[in-house]
Amino acid sequence: MKFTIVKSSVVVVTLTVLSLSLARAQEPLSSWNDGAAKQAIVEFVKATTAQGSPQFVPPEERIATFDQDGTLWVEHPMYTQIVYCLERVPALVKTRPELKNKEPFKTVLSGNQEAIARLSTNELVEILAATMTGMSVDEFSAEAKQWITEAKHPRWKRPYTELTYQPMQEVLQYLRANGYKTYIVTGGGQDFVRVYAEQVYGIPPEQVVGTAGGTKYGYDKSGKPFLTKEPKLLLNDNNAGKPEGIHLMIGRRPFAAFGNSTGDQQMLEYTKAGAGARLAMIVLHDDAEREYAYGPAQGLPDTKVGTFTQALYDEAKKNGWTVISMKNDWKTIFPFEGK
Repeated sequence: MKFTIVKSSVVVVTLTVLSLSLARAQEPLSSWNDGAAKQAIVEFVKATTAQGSPQFVPPEERIATFDQDGTLWVEHPMYTQIVYCLERVPALVKTRPELKNKEPFKTVLSGNQEAIARLSTNELVEILAATMTGMSVDEFSAEAKQWITEAKHPRWKRPYTELTYQPMQEVLQYLRANGYKTYIVTGGGQDFVRVYAEQVYGIPPEQVVGTAGGTKYGYDKSGKPFLTKEPKLLLNDNNAGKPEGIHLMIGRRPFAAFGNSTGDQQMLEYTKAGAGARLAMIVLHDDAEREYAYGPAQGLPDTKVGTFTQALYDEAKKNGWTVISMKNDWKTIFPFEGK
């Protein structure tokens, strides 16, 4: 009898531990602090997925869009794709030596980081066009995949693919677990992001909407067909281009959208303007210790990378968007923290 009591106690304790472990495993958004931001996500999901809810959204209409740079992963001190293109310049000049003494390629080859940081948007666009076109789609994908595997961020000395935000990864997973399709809608190059999006975010290439260039169909010497990337802009997927790209590539207005800068403003406006329950959220980088602090909203340092103006902050507050404070709303930022 005594043995039976002990055995029963062990069973009860074991079941309790398993129940608690299961509860923790099923707890959504565990890297988020309790607060308005976390509550907004949970309440939105409940409202739009519970049968009988007046705000129920049919599964086929459950669309959520996410900016990438500064929303899903680190964008400072420079956008990852820009780093890739700058590092491609030496190889480009070997094949096109006439660019060696031509700006802005000359500045990039100098290695002067201060001068490179001063390059204008138009000069950066010229570099992007030169380094990301003129090769086959397959050649580009192979080169970009190799680079993203080997390149490391200058601050953390880790691959860029490890610098995703754990709280946002949890949002992606939580939404998908509740029937939402998650899309990346980025000002970055569509072909570039498609190289790693599935591995890094669980988002397949066909659910990546980005700045897109033209391609040309042709045949190699053996008659095998291939596509060549051309320096022809088809879609500038930034600012107003984001809702335009959503309509073109997705065909449905999102019920949830996440961004972090002025480039995401129109996507958030477009999402929030739809009928029914809509979730618009914007990340404020206000944690210089764990990541970076920049705005210039709320008196944070100004920046041309991921600019979040005070006017945008005021619009967010006025229109019912949720501002996510990286410092206050996220328990952890990166998956590797605490390991």
